[in-house]
Amino acid sequence: MRPVRFVALGDSLTEGVGDRTDGGWRGWAALLAGSLGEEPARFTNLARSGAQTHDVLEAQLPVALNLGPDLVSVVVGVNDTLRQSFDIHAVARRLDRVYEACTAQGAVLLTACLPDPGGVMGLPGVLARPLARRQRAVNTVVHALSDRYDAVHLHAGEGDWVTDRAMWSVDRMHPGERGHRQLAVRFHALLVERGLVTGPAPSPEPQSAAPTPGANLWWMATAGTGWVARRCTDLLPQLLALAADELRHRARGTSIRLDLRASASVSAALAALSAGEQRPGTSQGFSGALPQ
Repeated sequence: MRPVRFVALGDSLTEGVGDRTDGGWRGWAALLAGSLGEEPARFTNLARSGAQTHDVLEAQLPVALNLGPDLVSVVVGVNDTLRQSFDIHAVARRLDRVYEACTAQGAVLLTACLPDPGGVMGLPGVLARPLARRQRAVNTVVHALSDRYDAVHLHAGEGDWVTDRAMWSVDRMHPGERGHRQLAVRFHALLVERGLVTGPAPSPEPQSAAPTPGANLWWMATAGTGWVARRCTDLLPQLLALAADELRHRARGTSIRLDLRASASVSAALAALSAGEQRPGTSQGFSGALPQ
């Protein structure tokens, strides 16, 4: 049998940022690709740092479909929450189109919900809560659409791995090698449960030593400062406005209104997609193993 054709879509998490090898970034998707069958998968990683849902839909998806994949991972959304233009309705529409296009070709779909970036980075509560609210909205959409398209879905938004500092790289935004391996192991277990793969699980143990404190400081003084500056230019003005709104509602005892407003937006976004109705041409679920 031919090797599995595996295409990964998404942002820096799937690109492999935080799991550096001599050849550059590796990451969970590349680790998983080596464990899908007796032969390594024919793996193409289209994920790019900074990608948002519109980048996946407009730039990555057409390339992926032309490759005729058996397995497609779509893990994206955190960068949407970090932008002034965040719109859960637009995120839901884009993800729905990406999922539909992949499953319509008969590909098995891998998805994941993710932890909120403010909590992972350790931001103060007044700054972290608005980001957490946005990430919960994205995760709710991903949960619903993953059910609709019968995706192999990883609940990675919470659990011990989120709070275990050893799982994360120095930037506190991306997993380190141990964290990427944890994602690969958990995705592999889900594929095995579905009877889709036969290859041995990836090793959960890192092969490289963790960065030294000196290396961590060097990263923060060089690449890290650039990363923070880029995010601050785009996000900080709105994040400060969100924080001010958070403080006003806390002072009035009406913080629940922010949660209710966010929940209503998610419900409206999913309702607009006619969630629960099976569109012509969408997948009814994949049966049988991936080609070995």
